[in-house]
Amino acid sequence: MAAQISKKRKFVADGVFYAELNEFLTRELAEDGYAGVEVRVTPARTEIIIRATHTQNVLGEKGRRIRELTTLVQKRFKFPENAVELYAERVQNRGLCAIAQCESVKFKLLNGLAVRRACYGVVRFVMESGAKGCEVVVSGKVRAARAKAMKFADGFMIHSGNPARDFITTAVRHVDLRQGVLGIKVKIMLDSDPTGRNGPKQTLPDIVTILEPKEENPIIEPSAQDFRPAAPVAEPVEA
Repeated sequence: MAAQISKKRKFVADGVFYAELNEFLTRELAEDGYAGVEVRVTPARTEIIIRATHTQNVLGEKGRRIRELTTLVQKRFKFPENAVELYAERVQNRGLCAIAQCESVKFKLLNGLAVRRACYGVVRFVMESGAKGCEVVVSGKVRAARAKAMKFADGFMIHSGNPARDFITTAVRHVDLRQGVLGIKVKIMLDSDPTGRNGPKQTLPDIVTILEPKEENPIIEPSAQDFRPAAPVAEPVEA
């Protein structure tokens, strides 16, 4: 990449790089539970962390597959030798990962499972994993010539405001069936987690916490308290 590049062009180039990398890994690692990628740029090298549910499949036998992916990325984006490194990170809770659950619905439908059964199974699994809400939408030619959308939801779900950015993870996939293409959309609302592992650290802004009242000494006899400011004391005048 050129040494002198404007900030605007750099951000656009970084965005295009991330989008193309994400698209490539989505197609390549779909069956291995691919759940997103993170790019960290250091002065020495560029680190690409692949999040997946089956990390062993991503690594391959004796790390063969991850080396193949590293070579492909290096040649496609013209990185110098040893300037890019790929790592595989395991998803801690795949029930709270929208991408992993969307892929799960996709493969269930490809294997011939009924739409209702596939979607209700995913919704139940997500809710059992500790999510606050879940919504699965399947749209297209479902069992009939006329296209329609089927929505399966459970729990609590917000749709607007800034908390929707922090608390909701979304994933969209397309599945090619014999009758046509179906669209799958999975939305998962995470619960707040002080540790930040299973959700955002902050709470929803409309949650009201009622505190216990402070203990006060019982009033045994009536008393009065004067809150008026004290009168100024006149200084003695020397003769």
